[in-house]
Amino acid sequence: MVIEKYKEDLEAAKQSQTHDEFYELDALSCQEYFGENQFDVCVTFDVIEHLTKEDGLKLLADMEKIASKRVIIFTPNGFLPQQGFEKGDFQEHLSGWDVDEMRKLGYNVIGLNGLKSLRTEHYRLKYKPQALWAIISYATLIKPQLYCVGII
Repeated sequence: MVIEKYKEDLEAAKQSQTHDEFYELDALSCQEYFGENQFDVCVTFDVIEHLTKEDGLKLLADMEKIASKRVIIFTPNGFLPQQGFEKGDFQEHLSGWDVDEMRKLGYNVIGLNGLKSLRTEHYRLKYKPQALWAIISYATLIKPQLYCVGII
């Protein structure tokens, strides 16, 4: 199931044919549509950082109610400035979530995408050759609170 607020991204998700159900919804309204423990797992990919801190905490609470077993959140480690590609695409980052904060909220944290200083907006590698820098980036996954640009 895919829930997406931005119509163009929802259409792209439909074209990928990776899911059977698609909903054009604001993630903050999920609890209105889905019941308690309706899903085993709720996952967000790069969503929470596009919300204010207050709305992000609401989203986490809602996901914890809807999921019976697990909540998985992919987000940058700390605040990572990012503007949208176009007006109204909901791509601007409004909040940051770091390792310590997520652990205090009860989440286990795993690092992703390696060393923060090697990447720009949208997680793109800064340096060339990119194959070499990708290897270096992923070699730094051992201490997410110190190094990683993204966390789960």
